[in-house]
This record gives sequence, C-alpha cells and structure tokens, in this order.
Amino acid sequence: MCYGILDELLGRLDFLWPCPSYMAVSDLTEFESRLLKWISASDFVEVAWSTKRAAEAFKVKEKEVYEALANLTVKAKDHIQIFYDGGAIRIVADY
Repeated sequence: MCYGILDELLGRLDFLWPCPSYMAVSDLTEFESRLLKWISASDFVEVAWSTKRAAEAFKVKEKEVYEALANLTVKAKDHIQIFYDGGAIRIVADY
C-alpha cells in the first residue's frame, strides 16, 4: 500500500484503494527519452510547440509524437509540463 496511516484505515475496506503506480524515467522508450531530452534542450515556451516539426525532426509520424507526449506525462510527469497559452501549446521539460 502507499498512503501510510490511511492504508491502515482503508485496509478495513472490502475494495482496493487506488494507489498510484509511478513509472521511473528509466521506463521510457528510446524515442520517449530522445524526445524528452530534445524538449529539455529547446524553448517551447517562447516558441510554440509544433508536433509537425517534431515529427519531421525525428523522422516519425505525428501520431508517434502525440503518443510519446502522452506517455511522458505519465512516465516522466515530474519532468514535463504541457500547457496552453497565447493560442498555442507550450511544453517545458527538465531531464
């Protein structure tokens, strides 16, 4: 279990309490790792994010970039922030 004293109290319940299952950054695929490093080295706050440009830079389909970004928000959630500002997607990463 993962909540300390709360586990003790909830242990009396007849159902499982949802416990976050964190994935380590080491669980990233090779592409996810490369993408995270690239985002970390770039400025996608001042310069709006472009999935099309990312796909071209990595020579992959846009769908693969979208899937990798979605995975990064789970697997490396403490290392990436994606937000919307000024009519565009902005991404900040620290890896």
